[in-house]
Amino acid sequence: MFIKSAVLNFGSMFFQILNQIRKIYLNSPIYNKKISIIDDKIIIYKPSQSILNCLIKFDKKKYNIEDFSLNSVWKDSANLNNNNFKKLHSFFWLFTLDLKSSKKITQNIILNWIGKNDKYKQYIWDLDILSKRIIAWISNSKLTYENSETEYKLHFNNLIKKQTNHLINEIKRSEKLDDKIIVSTAIILVGLSYGDLYFLKFGIDLLKKILNFSLDSSNFPKSRNLRQLVSYLKYLIVIRELLKESQTHIPEFLDETIFYLGKSYNLLCGNKKNGMLFNGNFQDSNKEFDDYLNFLKYKFKDDSNEAGGYVVLKNKKSSLAIDFGKAPEKKFSKDYQAGLFSFEFNYSGEKVITNSGYFQDYKHQLNIISKSTASHSTLILNNTSNVRFERNKNGNMLVSKNFKILNKEIKSEKSFWLIKASHDAYSKSNGVIHERQIQYFHDSHKLEGCDKLIKTKNFKSSNFELRFHLLPNIKLTKLLNNECILIESNNAGWKFTCKNHNMDIETGLYFGMKNKYLENKNILVSGLTDPEEQNIFWEIAKI
Repeated sequence: MFIKSAVLNFGSMFFQILNQIRKIYLNSPIYNKKISIIDDKIIIYKPSQSILNCLIKFDKKKYNIEDFSLNSVWKDSANLNNNNFKKLHSFFWLFTLDLKSSKKITQNIILNWIGKNDKYKQYIWDLDILSKRIIAWISNSKLTYENSETEYKLHFNNLIKKQTNHLINEIKRSEKLDDKIIVSTAIILVGLSYGDLYFLKFGIDLLKKILNFSLDSSNFPKSRNLRQLVSYLKYLIVIRELLKESQTHIPEFLDETIFYLGKSYNLLCGNKKNGMLFNGNFQDSNKEFDDYLNFLKYKFKDDSNEAGGYVVLKNKKSSLAIDFGKAPEKKFSKDYQAGLFSFEFNYSGEKVITNSGYFQDYKHQLNIISKSTASHSTLILNNTSNVRFERNKNGNMLVSKNFKILNKEIKSEKSFWLIKASHDAYSKSNGVIHERQIQYFHDSHKLEGCDKLIKTKNFKSSNFELRFHLLPNIKLTKLLNNECILIESNNAGWKFTCKNHNMDIETGLYFGMKNKYLENKNILVSGLTDPEEQNIFWEIAKI
């Protein structure tokens, strides 16, 4: 044990020393000279700004550069919080400028930035920030480049290529998939804009490697993260449109990936007022992206009711979504939540049953709470999540032990839906197989559920808790006879019943809004597992 600990400590110290050496190298004149080897090519392709619209998260209102006090902005930027620092140095605020803004002022601001930051600086040259800065500078060339002096263009062109060389040099070291997809976009754009075949080929090859690594055989993100699905689709469509507009060959793998990601997006994310709260997702609407797709005439058909382990059944009034998928493998599980068999039910555009959402800051205790099974509308035993997590060197909670999905069944008929499956996540620890069946009857607007606990040879008596999470604005009332709980939503009233088991209202936490939390109310059904086969019947019916 002592030897093992000593080896681990030595390994940790060794990597710390290597990191320090690398930091010194990146800040050295040697490295600066290496990435400063550039050519004299000038911009030959300027992309339409509208292609980038889906990447812009700012208010679409346009401002004049004259309205900003930016004389000392770079000097004061060190005092900004992390989010505002990134926004400032990424230059994505350029997309908010009216084209009537002064080109001279805009270019002077960029020239001033170049004077202070033309050599590597750890945070300012972060891969994410740097890639966005390249995209912003080139895509806003009407302000940043046109009608500029020769000396300015020289500095501008040289630094773009220098930063691109840094991206190429460093991207292999990054473990962040989101960074890699942005980096590949920036490199491809530089290749297209300057007619540089080396940059273009490198960017395309990098993109292909990223997709091969991070997507499964059905072209769905291995992380099962719906935000990543949306992000990938956005950047891939941007890349495709850049290639199309510049009259450059569009690789077959790019079209194929967009096709399959688009189908999954349409089923899981598109045309929804609120995002489904599974595995790292927030309640944000994707309406602006839907409008963007319509503008570019991208139409994706969801000819299936299943994608990425999620099942979604829907009609004009109602929709039912459930997580029937396995946990991602460890290296893709940073944002995975232990919500196996959790479900969300929507009626008339409003969530009746939801999950609690995701608290993104992995350093905060609320991140662990939001990842737990208790934060999802499903069953939990002995207050222990159905997935085991362990913390990695970066502080992220990753999946350490997986489970099997058994006997999955899905029916979508005119009069009813049925979804059914079982899992063995509690088999070894509690000696129980959990089977969930949910039926929805269209005419009566009624959900009938049964959570079956099937004992195995390892059976141990356990406490079970079955939760149904609700949005913060929904009210619950338990009737005096304890026979039911009334759910009061904006669009309809519902009655929850569960005979022969304890039924209570509890106060919980809702994380559906990014890195915020609110109190909400949950319906809690609880009891003890039975050595015999046990059926927990429950019903949610429209009043």
